[in-house]
Amino acid sequence: MKKYLNLFDFKQKVDYKTEILSGLTVALALVPEAIAFALIPGFSPLTGLYAAFVLALVTAVLGGRPGMISGATGAVAVIFVGMIVELKNTFPDITPTSILNYVFAVVIVAGIIQILAGILRLGKFIRLVPQPVIFGFVNGLAIVIFMAQFKTFYKKNTDELIAQEPFMIMMGLVVLTMLIIWGLPKLTKAVPSSLVAIIVVSAIVIGFGIDTITVKDTMKAGQTIAGGFPPLSIPQIPFDVTTLKIVVPYAGIVAGVGLIESLLTLNIVDEITETRGRGNKECVAQGTANILSGFLSGMGGCAMIGQSLINTSSGARARLSGITAAVMLLVFIMFGSSLIERLPMAALVGLMFMVAIGTFEWASFKTFRKMPNSDVIVMVLVTLITAITHNLAIAVLLGVVISALAYSWENAKRIRARKHIDDDGIKHYEIYGPLFFGSTAAFAEKFEVKDDPEEVIIDFQESRVADMSGIEALNKITERYAKAGKKVHLKHLSKDCIRLLENADDIIEVNVLEDPTYKVVSDKDRKSDSDTDNPFKVWGL
Repeated sequence: MKKYLNLFDFKQKVDYKTEILSGLTVALALVPEAIAFALIPGFSPLTGLYAAFVLALVTAVLGGRPGMISGATGAVAVIFVGMIVELKNTFPDITPTSILNYVFAVVIVAGIIQILAGILRLGKFIRLVPQPVIFGFVNGLAIVIFMAQFKTFYKKNTDELIAQEPFMIMMGLVVLTMLIIWGLPKLTKAVPSSLVAIIVVSAIVIGFGIDTITVKDTMKAGQTIAGGFPPLSIPQIPFDVTTLKIVVPYAGIVAGVGLIESLLTLNIVDEITETRGRGNKECVAQGTANILSGFLSGMGGCAMIGQSLINTSSGARARLSGITAAVMLLVFIMFGSSLIERLPMAALVGLMFMVAIGTFEWASFKTFRKMPNSDVIVMVLVTLITAITHNLAIAVLLGVVISALAYSWENAKRIRARKHIDDDGIKHYEIYGPLFFGSTAAFAEKFEVKDDPEEVIIDFQESRVADMSGIEALNKITERYAKAGKKVHLKHLSKDCIRLLENADDIIEVNVLEDPTYKVVSDKDRKSDSDTDNPFKVWGL
């Protein structure tokens, strides 16, 4: 039953049965997570569920990565905790309704920022994230998903484990769920094993009246997931400087965290499916989804790697699965809330345990002796930061910064200078390695200005001047030779270096006297023969 489904600019071969069943599985898994994430900052469960519905639907239709699932996420929910504290400090008498209005405003502005990021094609910068950082991100996320399930084994709002008998019953159901998910694909792949596991375990619990923790038990007293279509919510907040000081910074954080998680999730799904998503289009889709979420009573969010992995591991590869998940989630909210609230948490915990096991990059252990020590440190550090703080964006940013510094340090040590004096008594410095901000000090140490002959050639045939710090280093070395009354020539500068020199003409004065490869000095720039005798005259720059 395979046909073609054409939605917008994607034409993909779709297995309708797989897509629909996978979407149903994702919808079931979205319910407890959306509720849990809404409760982190103290919102109503429906605030998280509405966000999950809007984000899943919009990104499924408009996103740059078919098969990827978006919804309310913990990383975004945590940001609102800090914002609520600031709101209460700024406005001591603020009401819960007013707080939600600020939340919706932040989500809308964050969406606008994300759309601008997509229009400006900033999504490509995710390619700058090194592989060790991605390994650390994935491993840390797997640990977070795994550890987050254990709170189900504790009495609500306490640090005390549930009684022994309920604990053993729940553990048995969790193990049964995991065995079905692991074993069923070995027998048949006709239906997603995750969905079968949830149905079988739920049927056992409901059919035999087993007393165990359900979705309803995870909610506060009086709360329910029953509701209607997401109501329109236009943020009612004052438009003044105080509001902007709160809304804009937090919107920027929400936008940044959402894009980092979404684009990294896109890369991971790309690797699993061996296809290529479109990062900039995903940025626009995430922004559009968040804007609509803010206007439809949702708390916003981003891509969800756990649900995306459930979806792809079930065989879904197209947009239909995400659309199905969103529609079924709305059906649960409007018509099936009483049934969903009876689902045993053991089935969902077992499902998420298997997701965590499948998410973890076990192959990363094999790289410990093969990768440079700096890469291993970055991978472990990102894993620990992700697992401890649950702040995936900060972990990734720190990983990228540390990787960049390690790379710069390694390249800074590579600059070399081969020295020799030719038959004419001219000393040659043949530079090897990049000249940039990290290597300027080592570059300056290569020269023996006082002991050098009257004429010196610095040859960059095996080197490259990469930035303004490198240009400044050239300026300083020519100044040192000028003060010593000696003549210096710069040769074999690359085209991009020549361009940097031209751009720095009004700032830095660098001498380029001879260059057999690039014609830096043009005839019209030569005023007189006396000019050519001045080694520190800037020509053609």
